[in-house]
Amino acid sequence: MYGFRIVDKLQKIDVDIQRDQLKYHNKRVLVSKEFTFDSAHHLHDYEGKCKNLHGHTYKVIFGISGFVDHRGLLIDFGDIKEIWKNDIEIYLDHRYLNETLPPMNTTAENMVVWIFEKMQESLTKYESAGDARVEFVRLYETPTSYAEARREWMTVE
Repeated sequence: MYGFRIVDKLQKIDVDIQRDQLKYHNKRVLVSKEFTFDSAHHLHDYEGKCKNLHGHTYKVIFGISGFVDHRGLLIDFGDIKEIWKNDIEIYLDHRYLNETLPPMNTTAENMVVWIFEKMQESLTKYESAGDARVEFVRLYETPTSYAEARREWMTVE
């Protein structure tokens, strides 16, 4: 049986592990972070329930890739959260999307591309993000329905 064990000695940098050992590899890796937000919207030129004003609890998942720095970090998850809070969520959470997003039909398909572009733009301005790039954004409109944008699709017409 495995029991809980208190560490005898906390590992110390430059004593038990050297700084050049912190970076284990030179491979591209992907980190992912997800967020939720609540919004109201309606669809134009659409016959169905969604032509009426209604709301969703959306979930958005970001996949961000890049190479790790000297510490073995690609980007701090807290930095992704800061970008989300300051640059993206302010347009989405508890908002009427038809009013706060650029002129578009507020479909999941349109919104996921806008979110992708906003995250990529913010990453390029964020100093600690290094060469990080958005690989995908997945936007759930309901627990079982989502739209996705991928980096390789964003340059194809």
